[in-house]
Amino acid sequence: MRVHEFVFRSVTGASMPLERWKGQPLLMVNTASECGYTPQYTKLQAVWEEYRPSGLVVIAVPCNDFGAQEPGDDEAIQTFCTTRYGVTFPVTARQSIIGANPHPLFIALREQYTNDVLPRWNFHKYLFGREGDLLHHWPSNVEPDDPGFRREVEKNLGSWML
Repeated sequence: MRVHEFVFRSVTGASMPLERWKGQPLLMVNTASECGYTPQYTKLQAVWEEYRPSGLVVIAVPCNDFGAQEPGDDEAIQTFCTTRYGVTFPVTARQSIIGANPHPLFIALREQYTNDVLPRWNFHKYLFGREGDLLHHWPSNVEPDDPGFRREVEKNLGSWML
């Protein structure tokens, strides 16, 4: 399984093939607007701004599977992200991750790595390398400014090329 094989729809309705970022690291985060972890958007934006020049792409994947904490439609999600948190990184349309019809990426992650790699709540983070392999994942309570999280991202930046 390579992350670049998958396609999402963006929050604005456009096709969002992950292939467009082939050769770049991807940090994908399942997000929700009404979660206690929602303030992590601010820290994710900071990660995006700091590491984007090195090629890192941050992608939010809004999800309503955990506590129904992303009830809005795509327009509401986009407005929330941009006006409340100033998000400028890519945001997908709302997806199912563990529900009855999960996005194919999450099916592939489960099949390759077992259920242990699937989120148990909102703001689970996945770091994929430039070849599309899963390098690391962190649960919701690991903040984007956590020193261990940052070390892992920085450790891998040197092996990535734009």
